[in-house]
Amino acid sequence: MDSKITAFLEGGGQMAKLIANHDWRKTGLGPLADWPEHVKVSTSLMLRSRVPIVMLWGESGVMIYNDAYSVFAGQRHPSLLGSDVREGWPEVASFNDNVMRTVLRGDTLGFKNQELTLHRNGQAEQVWMNLDYSPVLDLQGRAVGVIAIVVETTGEVQALARLNGERERITQLFEQAPSFMTMLRGPSHVIELANPNYIRLIGHRAVIGRTVAEALPDAASQGYVQLLDKVYATGEAYTAKGAQYDVQAHKDGPIDTRYLDFVFQPLRNAAGEIDGVFVDGIDVTDRVNAELKTRRLIELADLLANTMTTADIAYAGARVLGEMLGVSRVGYGMVDADDRMQVERDWCAEGVASLAGTTALRDYGSFADSLRRNEFVAIADVRLDERTATAAAQLEAKSTRAFVNMPVLENGHLAGVFFVNGAQVRDWTTEELELIREVGVRMLSAITRESALNALRASEARFAHANENLEHLVAERSARLLEVESQFRQAQKMEAIGQLTGGLAHDFNNILGTLSNCLQLIRKRVEQGNTDALTRYVGMGEESVKRGAALTHRLLAFARRQTLDPKPVDVNQLVRGMAEMVRRTVGPAVQVDVVEAGGLWTTQLDPSQLENSLLNLCINARDAMPDGGRLTVETANKWFDDRSGKERDLPAGQYVCLSVTDTGTGMEAAVIERIFDPFYTTKPLGTGTGLGLSMVYGFVRQSGGQVRVYSELGKGTTMSLYLPRFLGEATGEQTSTEPPDTLRGDGETVLVVEDEWGIRVTIEEELVEAGYQVLTADNGPAALKILDTGQRVDLLVTDVGLPGGMNGRQLADAARTSRTTLKVLFITGYADNAAVGNGQLEPGMAVLTKPFEIAALSSRIKAMLLLPGA
Repeated sequence: MDSKITAFLEGGGQMAKLIANHDWRKTGLGPLADWPEHVKVSTSLMLRSRVPIVMLWGESGVMIYNDAYSVFAGQRHPSLLGSDVREGWPEVASFNDNVMRTVLRGDTLGFKNQELTLHRNGQAEQVWMNLDYSPVLDLQGRAVGVIAIVVETTGEVQALARLNGERERITQLFEQAPSFMTMLRGPSHVIELANPNYIRLIGHRAVIGRTVAEALPDAASQGYVQLLDKVYATGEAYTAKGAQYDVQAHKDGPIDTRYLDFVFQPLRNAAGEIDGVFVDGIDVTDRVNAELKTRRLIELADLLANTMTTADIAYAGARVLGEMLGVSRVGYGMVDADDRMQVERDWCAEGVASLAGTTALRDYGSFADSLRRNEFVAIADVRLDERTATAAAQLEAKSTRAFVNMPVLENGHLAGVFFVNGAQVRDWTTEELELIREVGVRMLSAITRESALNALRASEARFAHANENLEHLVAERSARLLEVESQFRQAQKMEAIGQLTGGLAHDFNNILGTLSNCLQLIRKRVEQGNTDALTRYVGMGEESVKRGAALTHRLLAFARRQTLDPKPVDVNQLVRGMAEMVRRTVGPAVQVDVVEAGGLWTTQLDPSQLENSLLNLCINARDAMPDGGRLTVETANKWFDDRSGKERDLPAGQYVCLSVTDTGTGMEAAVIERIFDPFYTTKPLGTGTGLGLSMVYGFVRQSGGQVRVYSELGKGTTMSLYLPRFLGEATGEQTSTEPPDTLRGDGETVLVVEDEWGIRVTIEEELVEAGYQVLTADNGPAALKILDTGQRVDLLVTDVGLPGGMNGRQLADAARTSRTTLKVLFITGYADNAAVGNGQLEPGMAVLTKPFEIAALSSRIKAMLLLPGA
């Protein structure tokens, strides 16, 4: 080989040998020895590079490349060597044509993560590359070829896409979370992230990148920044229930009072240092307001029942409503033909002047015209409403920036006004206006009643001298009517309480009677030395305990306080699995049809409770068809708008519907109204407890759904359960099959916290016998003292309801601040779902419902200890 050729190919690797042995005569380059010097120099530099490089010579782009490019070319190498680029890569011919035209004009080209489809290894591949093209110049400076640097970035692009996908998925979960969430960084609490529910809570303010104190002055003024400071400084989480937060989204804007359940959770960086606070909570304003409204309306009813004068009635209603709404003034006034309002007495907030006396309504705008047309007047800002804009200054001087007026007409003429005044701008909500109407109607009804009584008294006084006996009879009759009315109200209350307690007493007396008899017989046989029948008596006692637990479970379900274990559920699959049991239960006289909806959505609830509910409904349907009939179990997807949701007492949204339809006797409207009452049953005495449907109703409502009944006498009944859609996949059940002889401990230490002495002692004895080290405490603070000693604790077993000011969940959270991997088993008979996480427990936590079998406790403890660290 020519020494000059050897020189420029020397050290060029495997491709140098291929280039040297290639027949270049068929290309425009000619024999290797005749290559121009600039081509040899470019080839020599290219061959020594570790980066994939290809030189495209001449207008046709004859391909010369290095070892790195040969790897990139895959199975196309070595046939690419010496071929024209258009023939070598026909699938990207148009792309390369553009490159050749552009660079042979003397320009350069560059592409970042260029996506192409190549056939390198016998099949199409989607690849990404960084491409840089520059011209090869001859001795006269003319572009005679192209140098291409080819770096494949497919792996990096795909990895980045996966990373972005994960980020997007996490962001989506954060955005779609039903609770409000925000992430704060640094000691000044800079708002780094906030989900839509949080933005909605704070009034759609621009807060990202700003500190809490700067962005939310209303939160700062209410002490929330000091709480964040404390969490950041101590590293201890802060939990609150029903905390009040007065939101003022704009300066001088309306104040919206919200009530929140939330937790401030410290965030730690990779070094374990606290560098932020995570806020997570739910808005419970509707619940708190509903409870407050109920209490206040009860209070109002009691006040109106005892008030004697119309002024007292007006003031009582005004005070209750004013305190509920947090307004400046509430009252009632009589209106004459000249639109002058006479107020005897009104309720006013501190510092607000009374309107007692005469007020000319026309001096404050034209809204009296609306009142005379019997229109309910609600003005959010007197400056902006055309009826009050010209008199806004006079109204504001009376502490009235917003107001509601409810007219009272007599014989078609305006006779009075029930008024509510607010000192700030206020967008009156539908709920607030309905409350004002309700209180106004109650108060005005009481005033009308009292006025009628006053008229009656005046009439009686006029005729007193003429007929003293008649006066005595009327007074006696009025007193008797009031007494009967009071007795009737008390009887209604006692009937509901009596029905519940009577049913409980009946069932628990039977259970306690069996338990008592079994214990007496066990004692008697032990004293006699006869132990043959003890197992039978113990079994009878255990069966009674199970019956008592089942009764308690149904009561808790009705009260919506049962412990639930919600999971994503495919209702079609659950119904399919229950079909054979339903057929066996209802018997051969009833034909059972199952109609499954295609594409049924997933719902999230406790599957075992749904199975119990379905079986209850099927048994009731069977009992309604004593001569046989048809029972249909059907599933469907339902999407309710605001109107259709309101008809079913449900929020608008998507629901899974499970319906059970029978062709039985049907029910009257009066029966339908009571079927969900505890211990109410239409069955003969002794054949039903009356808790089945109340359990179904309580479970469905606790799961966020609703039960609706459609029935016609003689035609049958349909019971429909509407269950909220869950945007996730259904999961299967996993049950433990570990034999009892493997449940023994291996010296692990269990801390048992239980205030009931009998339960604590029996658990301790069982665990010691099973091979565990056991520590005990009867309240949360005592348990924390044990944990603070630093001695080994592998598992915390705690009741949820504990004395001493700290419940079981608070104890677990406090314990995990120092023992982050500590496993926790909650035991509870009355589930405060908020205390145990609303069914969304943290890893390493579980719940066991009282009463439980000791063996079940041992099995659960063994299973939790075998789990990896929390």
